[in-house]
Amino acid sequence: MPPSDLPEIRVGLAGFGPAGSFFHAPLIAATPGLRLAAVVTRDPAKAERVRAGHPGADVVPAVDDLWDRCDLVVIATPNRTHVPLATEALKAGLPVVVDKPLAGAAAEARDLVRLARDRGLMLTVFQNRRWDGDFLTLRGLLPELGEVHRFESRFERWRPVPKGGWRESGGPEEVGGTLYDLGSHLVDQALRLFGPVAHVYAETDVRRAGVRNDDDAFVALTHRNGTRSHLWMSAVAANLGPRFRVLGSRASYVKWGLDPQEERLRAGERPDAADFGRSGGAGWGAEPPERWGTFGAEGETRPVPTEPGAYQRFYEGVVACLRDGAPPPVQPGDAVETIAVLEAAALSAARGQVVALPDRAE
Repeated sequence: MPPSDLPEIRVGLAGFGPAGSFFHAPLIAATPGLRLAAVVTRDPAKAERVRAGHPGADVVPAVDDLWDRCDLVVIATPNRTHVPLATEALKAGLPVVVDKPLAGAAAEARDLVRLARDRGLMLTVFQNRRWDGDFLTLRGLLPELGEVHRFESRFERWRPVPKGGWRESGGPEEVGGTLYDLGSHLVDQALRLFGPVAHVYAETDVRRAGVRNDDDAFVALTHRNGTRSHLWMSAVAANLGPRFRVLGSRASYVKWGLDPQEERLRAGERPDAADFGRSGGAGWGAEPPERWGTFGAEGETRPVPTEPGAYQRFYEGVVACLRDGAPPPVQPGDAVETIAVLEAAALSAARGQVVALPDRAE
């Protein structure tokens, strides 16, 4: 671990695709206490973008070129490489951030968590949508909703023409497709809200020509507390449904539209100093009133201000973990639980059956 008096934690970023370039690199660069020291890419065009956007970072061709340059490794490479690259980094004695999903199978994820624990190293997973403004708002509203009967959550897009690349055309071995890509977010959020799952039912389909991984999926979870989560993820939704529709015994919460932080990151914006620390800056993740959700019951609903989203909290948590011994921003065991649900969902879709999950206490 870097010593607590280290002026900067040097970060090595493996991968400069959409995850690395739009999410990790700008958030790392904006976080006090972190410095983007090196980026792994063999693509000349991506290398030029690194040099233009992060002139202080070295461009290196291989992950093992990071070991002597960095205090922390961030894995933002294709999903099938997450486990082997994170394993190499941990064996090199470095703490690791892995982009979601942590792994394609729960057994692989458990082995990785065990390795990190045995080495005394931080392992955490970039579940950034825990800091979506609408999710933060919903967590605050849960006591007022009463007993939640049904949680509906959607992450839908309209992409009738495939974009290509490993996520769509690489096949199941790439751990791509909407179930593992978008489903990683939706399942993680459902677990954080309503706890462990007893039963999983799923449907997955390939709707577009030339695509090998699922591009349209539905997952139904029965939580052990009785709540049912219905999760939709799709690249072929010609009419998008509500982001959240949460039905409780006393009230509901309905929210349309995605959190604005991804859009802002893709546009080249970053959180600034006012968005970090206790002073908090509401500007970065703020959502305009016309996009707020509504709370209440039929005929008596009211708009609810969306709490500002805060992706910057993830890397703030990484710094606190490495410097001060705080818990990681996302516990690796949570990521294992998410993978176990996704794995059960894939099995359910293949068999057309409900899949039971063991009680975590067993």
